Amino acid sequence: NFDDYFPGKWTFDWDTPEGALGPSGHIQGTTIYKAIDAGKFYEAVTQATGPGGAFTLRETIAYQKENKTLARHVTDSRGFSFLQAGTIGGDLGGLYTIYFDGSPFVYNGKTVRIKHAMRMLSPLNYKVATTVSVNGGPFTNYGNPWWKKDPSAVRD
Repeated sequence: NFDDYFPGKWTFDWDTPEGALGPSGHIQGTTIYKAIDAGKFYEAVTQATGPGGAFTLRETIAYQKENKTLARHVTDSRGFSFLQAGTIGGDLGGLYTIYFDGSPFVYNGKTVRIKHAMRMLSPLNYKVATTVSVNGGPFTNYGNPWWKKDPSAVRD
C-alpha cells in the first residue's frame, strides 16, 4: 500500500561507478514523497549532491493497487527525463519488490536506459538495485543505494 509505506521524508547514500550519467563517487540526499490524489497519484522530489554537483529529480507516480503496477515519470535537473513502468511482487513473509523498466532517453549524446529493482525490506528502509544500459549494450550495475525513512518527519 503506497499510502502506508512511501509518504514522508527519506534519506539515501549511493556509491556510483563512472558512467553515462556522470563521474564515479558518493551521492547523498533526501527524497520526499507526497500524495497528489491518495491511492492513485503521488509526487516525489529528490534533492541530491554528488561528484558532479547538486541535482534534483522530480517524479510523478501513478499507482494501481488492484493491478499491482506503478508508472513514474522522472525529470532530472541534469537535463534528461524518462518514463518507467513497474510491477509489484510480494512473498508470504511480507517482503515486496517493485521492478521498474525505463524508456530510452538521450543524454550527452548517448542513448541510456535505466532499470530499478526496489526492495521494501522494512517500514523504514528500502534498497534499490540500479542497472544502466548505454547505446543498447548490456545492463550493468550502477550501485545499490539504501533509502531510510525519517520517522519523525511529518507526512502529508
